[in-house]
Amino acid sequence: MAKITLVLGGARSGKSAYAEKIIEEAGGGMYLATSRVWDAEMAERVQTHQDRRNELWTTIEEPVHIHDHIAKTDKPMLVDCLTLWLSNLMDEEADIDQETQKLCTSLRGAEHDVVLVSNEVGLGIVPDNALARKFRDHAGRLNQAVAQTADRVLFIAAGLPLTLKE
Repeated sequence: MAKITLVLGGARSGKSAYAEKIIEEAGGGMYLATSRVWDAEMAERVQTHQDRRNELWTTIEEPVHIHDHIAKTDKPMLVDCLTLWLSNLMDEEADIDQETQKLCTSLRGAEHDVVLVSNEVGLGIVPDNALARKFRDHAGRLNQAVAQTADRVLFIAAGLPLTLKE
């Protein structure tokens, strides 16, 4: 039976590197990258992630339809990251609740381990604009839904894991 792990944390907390380690310890797998490259700074962030990966990884770049890939993966998969996926969905004016439901359904049907990375954005101040508040609220509900579906939930701070659910 597949094990679903959600790895949460703040920006630069070490969550992606920790999630990569989980898949590498399982012998490697698929890296489902949700990022779109909008500018030079984002390109540099993507390059940093790519440079960390070795021959144990096969990369799929998919900014929106991640549930399709989760449902048909034939090896362990890392999804990095759900908050970028959420940004992409919001940019396309998708139905976030429906897409979240599709994601959770695909996770419940996964035949191989899936590790998902997501930012915990609700720990700071209330954003000063409606779009940022909408994103924060969607991210909070997305993280809750995936955490309920997941077998294990980890919170990463300063590169160290704290188990929230096992």
